[in-house]
Amino acid sequence: QVHLVESGGGLVQPGGSLKISCTASPVFFSRDTTAWYRQAPGKQRELVAQIRSGGVKDYADSVKGRFTISRELAQNTVSLEMNNLKPQDTAIYYCKCTQWGLDYWGQGTQVTVSS
Repeated sequence: QVHLVESGGGLVQPGGSLKISCTASPVFFSRDTTAWYRQAPGKQRELVAQIRSGGVKDYADSVKGRFTISRELAQNTVSLEMNNLKPQDTAIYYCKCTQWGLDYWGQGTQVTVSS
């Protein structure tokens, strides 16, 4: 029912910034919970950040103060602004939308932090 596409990944240097986005079709609903996860090779997928209805935001301890999740409902987009990136942030980043009790996942976008 919901198709998610991530974009904006790439290679950045440590300390750099990157913004990745996820666009939904047909739409995100305002009550949806939208989230960013990441998974490094050989590692478990982990929750990075999420935004719930009402604008409540949650962040993993490892990214607090560096990452900001936001949602632009008019553009059907949820974004993750990443600052002061570290090599440990290297992973495939996935967006997830929970809509009416169902989870939808994007294909992922690669973020590589390296000098």
